[in-house]
Amino acid sequence: MSDRMELLEATLDSLPDGIAVFGEADEVVWWNQAAGDITGYAAMDLKQRPVPEQLLPLLQRGPRVVEIAHHAGRGTLLRVMHKLGHEVPVMARSLVLRDGLGERIGTAAVFHPAESLDALPHGEVEEDSDVAASQADLEERLETEFEDFQQGGLPLGVLWIGVDQAHELRRTHGAAASHAMLDKVRHAIACGLRPSEVIGRWGDDEFLVIAHERSAEMLAAHGQRLAGLARTADFRWWGDRVSLTVSVGAAQAQKEDESLAQLLERVRHAMTASMHEGGNRIRLAPGVKTCLPS
Repeated sequence: MSDRMELLEATLDSLPDGIAVFGEADEVVWWNQAAGDITGYAAMDLKQRPVPEQLLPLLQRGPRVVEIAHHAGRGTLLRVMHKLGHEVPVMARSLVLRDGLGERIGTAAVFHPAESLDALPHGEVEEDSDVAASQADLEERLETEFEDFQQGGLPLGVLWIGVDQAHELRRTHGAAASHAMLDKVRHAIACGLRPSEVIGRWGDDEFLVIAHERSAEMLAAHGQRLAGLARTADFRWWGDRVSLTVSVGAAQAQKEDESLAQLLERVRHAMTASMHEGGNRIRLAPGVKTCLPS
C-alpha cells in the first residue's frame, strides 16, 4: 500500500499543473511541486495548515476570482498572491470531494499559469472546420479598431451573436444544413449593418459584429434590430421551414479595458448568459445593468 501511495505522490509531483487538495476545514492536505513553483509556497510551508488568504481564490472564494473570465472546460481566471508579494493570474478548476454518503470532505483544485491572457477568445471551432482561417481578417480589423479607440478614435462596440438552432440542426441534419442556415443568418444581419460596420464568423455557430455606436444602450438597440432581421430570415431545409433566433452579447469598449481580450471576454460572457436564459434575446456585458429582451 505504501508503495502505491509513493507512486501516486510521485505522479502528482511530476504533473505540470498545480494540484492542491484541501480538507474539510480548508487545511492543505496535498500540494504538489508545480503548485509550489507557481505560487512560491512549498509543501512544507502549507501542509496541515489552513490555506493562506493569498491562496484562498483556489477554493473559488475571495475578491480575486474574476467571474467574467470563466471558460467551460478550462476553468476560471483567478489571481493569487505569490509568496514574494506579486500577483499571479492562474486558470483553475475546483472539485468538491465527498464521501460515500455525499458529505463534503474537502476540495481539490487544479491550476496553471494564465500565460495567454491576451489571446483573443473565439467561439468553438471543430477540427475540420474552415472557420478558423476566415477569422484572421476579422481579428486584424478588431485589433486595428481597438487601437484607434484607445488613441481617441471612434467609439467601439462588439456584438457577439450565437445562432440558437445551429448546434441542434447540425446534430439532426448534418453540417451542410447548419452551414446553409448560418449563411442565411449572416446575409440577413449584413443587410442591417451600417457602412462602417463589419460582420464575420467567430466560431462554428457564432458571428462577431464590429460597431461604432455612441453608447452601450445604442449598441444594445442596434443589436435588437439585427436580431430581428435574423428572425425574419426564411430558411428551409428539405421543404421544412426552420424558425431562426439568435442570442446576442453586447459590449462597449471602455477606457479602463486593459486589452482587446478583456473586451471580448465580457461580450462572450454576455452572449453565453443570453443563451442560458433561453436564447432569442440580447444582453449587455457585465458592468452595464440594462438587460433588453430582443
